[in-house]
Amino acid sequence: MDDKIIFNTSLKNPSGKSLLLLLAGLLISFCFGFDWIVHGFIQTNNLISLPLLISALSAGILGYKVVPILRRLKTGQIIQEDGPQTHLKKAGTPTMGGIFFVPVAIIVALIWSRFSPEVIAVSIATFAYGSIGWIDDWQILRQKSNKGISPKTKLTFQIIVAVAFCLWLFWYEPNTITSIALPGGINIPLGLFFWPLAGFVFAAESNATNLTDGVDGLAAGTGAIALLGLGVITAADRPDLAIFCICLSGGCLGFVLHNHNPATVFMGDTGSLALGGALAAVGIMSGNLWSLFIVSGIFFVESLSTIAQVLYYKATKDANGKGKRLFKMAPIHHHLELSGWSETQVVGAFYLINTLLVIVAYFWH
Repeated sequence: MDDKIIFNTSLKNPSGKSLLLLLAGLLISFCFGFDWIVHGFIQTNNLISLPLLISALSAGILGYKVVPILRRLKTGQIIQEDGPQTHLKKAGTPTMGGIFFVPVAIIVALIWSRFSPEVIAVSIATFAYGSIGWIDDWQILRQKSNKGISPKTKLTFQIIVAVAFCLWLFWYEPNTITSIALPGGINIPLGLFFWPLAGFVFAAESNATNLTDGVDGLAAGTGAIALLGLGVITAADRPDLAIFCICLSGGCLGFVLHNHNPATVFMGDTGSLALGGALAAVGIMSGNLWSLFIVSGIFFVESLSTIAQVLYYKATKDANGKGKRLFKMAPIHHHLELSGWSETQVVGAFYLINTLLVIVAYFWH
C-alpha cells in the first residue's frame, strides 16, 4: 500500500532525476527503434544511437569538470526578483553551461560526418548564435543585472549571422531550396521571398528557445526531443544534417545530467540561443520548415504567450498607464508555476507534449 502511494505521488510530482531518466528513456528508445526499423542495426555508419550516446556521455562527463570551474569563476545566475519566488533560491547557480555541451556535440558531429560541408555550415551558425548568447551572459555577469546587451543589439547580431548563413546557402544550394514542402506532397515556391522568411525563422527560433530556458531541465530537454525529431525527419534525404541534430540532442541529454532539478548549472543564453540557431539552420537547409514548426511547438507556445502578454497589457492600459495581465506571468511555464504546478510537473508535461509533437511531425512530413 505504501509503495503504491509513493508511486502515485512520484507521477504527480516527479523528481528531477526521474525526469532525467524519462528523457534518456525517450531519446534512447526512439533512436534504437529507428535504427532497428530503418537499418536493422547493420549499417553502422548510419546508426543514430551511437552518436547520441557518445555525445551524451562526453557532455555529461565534461560537465563534472567544467561546472566546478564555472562555480570558482563566480558565474552565478542573477535571478529576477519579480519572477516566481521559488526561483530566488537559485541565485548563484553557475550559468553559461552552453560552453561545454554545445562544442562537444559540434565536435562529435563534425567527426562523425567526416566534416561534411553541410555540417560545417550549421555548426558555424550554431556556434555563432552561442557566441551571441555568451556575450549577453558575460554582460549580465559583469553588470550584475539581468539586462545584458540590449535587445536591439542582440537582434542585430542574430540577423547578421542569419544573413551570412543565407548567403552561403544561396551559393551552395540549388534553387529548389526556396520552396516550402507541406504535407500531401504540396510544394510552395517562394522565390526571393524565401530569404526574408529564413531570416525570420532564425530570429524567432533562437528567441523562442531562449524564452523557454526558465525552469530546470526545460529548454535542454525539450531541445533534445525537438532536435531528435528533426534529425529522424531529415535522415532519409540529409543524413549528415541528421547526425548533427542527433549529436546536439545527445549533448543536451548530457547537459540535463547537471541541469535537472535542482540544477547545478544553467545553460544561459550561450546554450539557448545556440539551440535555436541549430534548429533554424537545419530546418532551413533541409527544406523542413513545416516539420521544424511542429517539433518546435513548445517553443512557439512559450514565445506566443509572451507576445500575447505584452500586447494585452498595452491594449488594456488605463489612465494611469497600468494594464491587465492575460497570464499570471509569461512565458507560459511561469504562469503554470504561479497556478500551483511544481517545476518538475511543468517539465514532465512539456517533455511528453513535445514527444507527441515529434511523432506527429514524423508521420506528417
